[in-house]
Amino acid sequence: MKTNIIRSVLSATALGVLSASAMAHGDEEHAKAHVFDPSKVEATAFGQEGNPKKVSRIIHVGMSDNMRFSPASISVKRGETVKLLVRNDGRILHEMVLGTKEALREHAELMKKFPEMEHADPNMAHVKPGKSGEIVWQFTKAGEFEFACLQPGHFEAGMVGKVEVK
Repeated sequence: MKTNIIRSVLSATALGVLSASAMAHGDEEHAKAHVFDPSKVEATAFGQEGNPKKVSRIIHVGMSDNMRFSPASISVKRGETVKLLVRNDGRILHEMVLGTKEALREHAELMKKFPEMEHADPNMAHVKPGKSGEIVWQFTKAGEFEFACLQPGHFEAGMVGKVEVK
């Protein structure tokens, strides 16, 4: 009995620490404007943060409360750096997160467990209703990747799009 109580207290404490640190991390990141720093660029399976000075084109993407992106797919050239200008036409918070199909599924599951978790990485834009955000990304590898809204329930409702890198 004591062991179960201790486990419960430890689990609740760990959950509280994880939730608080996740929210604090997000608050810090959202509080200041992001500045591109080439020394902090990390390569991923779907590309890397792009240099805003090397953007070759702007791609406009709308998000709506019908849980869809418009357009639902985009095509880019391998090596191209684009600015994704993301507009939230809905009345609730939406986001655009770039990634592999597997990484987005894992992230969506994590968001279900910690719905208040906030974070800011170069491959994502959180956009309040009626506002716009942006992602500057260099697609360094050919293949098919995805973008999705990982707000709880949005991914499951089909708020997913495709990126084809040729």
